[in-house]
Amino acid sequence: MLTARLEKLGLKRGAWVLDLGCGEGRHVHGLHVLGGINVVGLDRDGPSLVKAREGLAMLPAATATTGFVEGDAYRTPYADATFDAVICSEVLEHLEDYHAALAEIARVLKPGGVFVATVPRAWPERICWALASGPGGYGDQPGGHVRIFDERELAADIAKGGFDKTGRHHAHGLHAPYWWLKCAFWDRRDDHPLVKLYHRFLVWDLMERPWLTRALDAVASPVMGKSVALYFRKRAAA
Repeated sequence: MLTARLEKLGLKRGAWVLDLGCGEGRHVHGLHVLGGINVVGLDRDGPSLVKAREGLAMLPAATATTGFVEGDAYRTPYADATFDAVICSEVLEHLEDYHAALAEIARVLKPGGVFVATVPRAWPERICWALASGPGGYGDQPGGHVRIFDERELAADIAKGGFDKTGRHHAHGLHAPYWWLKCAFWDRRDDHPLVKLYHRFLVWDLMERPWLTRALDAVASPVMGKSVALYFRKRAAA
């Protein structure tokens, strides 16, 4: 279930990509399957990296370098201008100092390199916060979301770091209702019958990818997509 569209990165064979805050590695796995792309997934959560490596072991053999590193989004272990592209998907909303992470991304990205940031879309996210408000709610989880981004403000923040915006799209239109259900039944979010039923639907859709739900998602994503993806190119040095 990819949020960033890998084809929009314009990667050439042998390119190096950093997935900053890779979680369980879905975008790393996607690039690995494409073949010929060197990709590193970095995350601070050890158990997520264990799952990422387990998932990688089930994929075809690599035709380039694919790896995972435990590290800090504010201080990565890479030299300036190392990567041709950086993906930061569903991460910035978790960070207290997302400006520091954006500065680190700009540092390790080559001039002319591509950066894609994806974050929860504002209005579906506000519904989640409203449905499960208060202590222990949706917006009060350890390691959870600490802010709701305004898309234009985030794009402006990124542009200030030496980037030009090149595109955007919304994703996961079928997923917003799932999170609204979870938040509506927050105290039973893992075992409520409606939540479990909708989860089974999403898993079936992910595995089978029938044309009907693909069409529904294409229609729903611009209207109520759970995430927004913003694409940028780093300006060449003067």
